[in-house]
Amino acid sequence: MDKLIRKKQDKFYIKDIKVEKRPERLKALLSSQRWEILKILAEQPNYSAQIANQLKIHEQRVYYHMNQLEKAGIIEVVKREERGGAIAKFYRVKDYAFAIELPYAEEHLLNFPLKEEASNLKRFLHPFISGGRVNCKIIVGSPDPHGPYQVRGRDGHYGIDLALFLGQYGSISKEFSTKLDVDVKAEKSHKENMILVGGPLTNTVMNEINKNLPIKFESEQFPFRAIISKKTSTKYSEDACGLIAKFPNPFNPENFMLVFAGVRFNGTKSAVLALTRFSNKVLETYEGEDSWACVVKGLDLDGDGKIDSIEILE
Repeated sequence: MDKLIRKKQDKFYIKDIKVEKRPERLKALLSSQRWEILKILAEQPNYSAQIANQLKIHEQRVYYHMNQLEKAGIIEVVKREERGGAIAKFYRVKDYAFAIELPYAEEHLLNFPLKEEASNLKRFLHPFISGGRVNCKIIVGSPDPHGPYQVRGRDGHYGIDLALFLGQYGSISKEFSTKLDVDVKAEKSHKENMILVGGPLTNTVMNEINKNLPIKFESEQFPFRAIISKKTSTKYSEDACGLIAKFPNPFNPENFMLVFAGVRFNGTKSAVLALTRFSNKVLETYEGEDSWACVVKGLDLDGDGKIDSIEILE
């Protein structure tokens, strides 16, 4: 796959690009309305009625444009769902950049490495990264004794790695992007897009939404040091086991939550390490679901006593 490289503020960004040598095939793009439709579909999969509502144009017009884009091979159907008594087809873009290349001209060998990201990483990070900006709050457990069990958060510093990772894909807002769990409760600001760091003992917001997780933490027996899968009924209790989960925010289903939590703080580290260093491996089975989760286990491969790799358990 060819690549588009752009320089922004002394950093280089890369994305896949479709180079077309027959310009007539790009004729489907030559419409302002179709371009607006593509920008919506580039954000996330969508269907004609919803797009028509966003653009405030007739649905039949949107349907026509999307039919032409599909025929040109620019968009494709990813799923079908029942909406309002009818089956809605959700489309996504197949390519995020287009170019026409003429023959000849000088080519230069790049002298720096280019990092390949998981093709579905952008979908997984939506809406936490939206419009080139970090569109969420990272919530960590307070380091002071708090909550019903008066536990101190010991894994909040892993939020720094998450913030650095997200910073590759979007700029931060003027407000702080991190909050303590106790501040979220005090301000009653549960309705935002949130990334939760830490298990239900150290992060009280995590404790509130544990029952909503596709894979959740044990909640019957203190100190809740086990991850239980609803799908397989497997119980994961090793300290280095961690959970990554994305799902609609139960306080506001229009927004989402992303969880990085472990049986112990080493498990939280494993979960953060899994996405930030091994996203291709972790997201291999992710297909754009609104509700998704996986269990990972941290590994010490070089024998120095520190987690440096991961294993996908589920």
